[in-house]
Amino acid sequence: MGIKSTTNKLLKGDISGVVSDVKDTIERSLSLVGVIIVTVAASIGAGLFVLPSFAAAVMGPGIWLAFLLAGIVFLPGTLSKSELASAMPQNGGAYLYLDRSFGPLIGTIGGLGLWASFLLKSAFALIGFSAYMYAVTNYLDITTNSTVMIMAALVLITLLNILGIKKVKAFQTPILAITTALILIICFVQIFDANFDISRPIDGAFDVSRDNPTLVAEAAALVFVAYAGIYKAGAIGGEIKNPEKNLHKGMIISLLLITLLYVIVTMIMMASVDGEWWLNADNSPREDPIFAFVDAVASTKVGIALAMLAVLTMISGALSGLLAASRFLFAMAKDSLLPDKLSETNQKFETPHLAIVITGLTMGICILTLPVKDVAKLASGFQIMVIVALNVSVMILRQDKPGFEWYKPSFKSPLFPWVQIFGIVTGGYLVIIMGSKAVIGAAAAVVIGVATYYIYGKKNYNVDKVNSEEE
Repeated sequence: MGIKSTTNKLLKGDISGVVSDVKDTIERSLSLVGVIIVTVAASIGAGLFVLPSFAAAVMGPGIWLAFLLAGIVFLPGTLSKSELASAMPQNGGAYLYLDRSFGPLIGTIGGLGLWASFLLKSAFALIGFSAYMYAVTNYLDITTNSTVMIMAALVLITLLNILGIKKVKAFQTPILAITTALILIICFVQIFDANFDISRPIDGAFDVSRDNPTLVAEAAALVFVAYAGIYKAGAIGGEIKNPEKNLHKGMIISLLLITLLYVIVTMIMMASVDGEWWLNADNSPREDPIFAFVDAVASTKVGIALAMLAVLTMISGALSGLLAASRFLFAMAKDSLLPDKLSETNQKFETPHLAIVITGLTMGICILTLPVKDVAKLASGFQIMVIVALNVSVMILRQDKPGFEWYKPSFKSPLFPWVQIFGIVTGGYLVIIMGSKAVIGAAAAVVIGVATYYIYGKKNYNVDKVNSEEE
């Protein structure tokens, strides 16, 4: 709700439009620190507690290199999104940028694809939650049903999202701080252990890079989704204080912090324990690699304590993912590409409750029907393709052409356009490396997006509202 657009509506006597703006507005309550907390918490859940074993199953103990490469490839997209976010600091994130760059058809495809990507990552975090919960209940000799536990956690995070972002931040902050601190302490202690051998992860990384570099690229593509939480800042741009400064700073700082955390922790994990400890007896990747690592280097009791924190961290990550995913539906509904009901906010909590509930239900269906690795691959594939599109968006909007006069970002990506070209080329390569399932997922997103646009969005798209927001 811009002051200028609202004033114009008042002058024209459009009282209903002003009421709609007020109804659809969400309070700006997140500071720079809050942005970093939400993005980091959303990333390190499945990214740190589940994905390492899946990456190690692909390329062995040198997985720190896969995380580093994924972070480097993610950097151009982060810079591009930071620029776009500084020019359009509203809820909707990448959907908003794609819609304003390419038009409503591409915006619909990108918005629904991103919605699917974020909810898939959140579903992946809840799957990891069940693995760590099993470790705890098995140690305590308690019989539980993992599906019931996952669904209960899903209900919890859905309710917390409806209660509002302040409740989300209050839930995440202590969990993130305690869990990260404990992991780093254990890693620091391991550096001085007699069995610590840094040559394992270093030689492992460079041996695979020399002998089969495709495996490194495949592992990097697989763990790409571990960085997706950074983009949640753009999705909740309408809830951030002073977004012209805090949005791009929050995303860039979060990327640096998360990349360092992934590289350091995975390197120490692989240097501390010999053998393929990240695999189950049937050679499938373990879904609880942090517990397996701590159980091996410390004790089962410490491992269980960390597993309990991991359970909360997984919930925290899924919490942020559901929050961001629901904002894509919210933003698309505000432009009338989806039914207007999805843009309505709860009168008491000022949150898009219907968009949150629909996202939560879809997450539940994905958890019950999709294999674990497919969830991670699809989520990564969607993210990579959207990042490529965002890099293209910056290149389009930077052109001095009629219609782009409104584009005045307070932050501009350095080394333009070479950074964007690098992001487009490397992102495209990673999608190809991921294989047919990622391509099939992308094709499905395109088909659903096109169908949604032509069945509903095309005849309802609110051009006047979009134009008034750009003025």
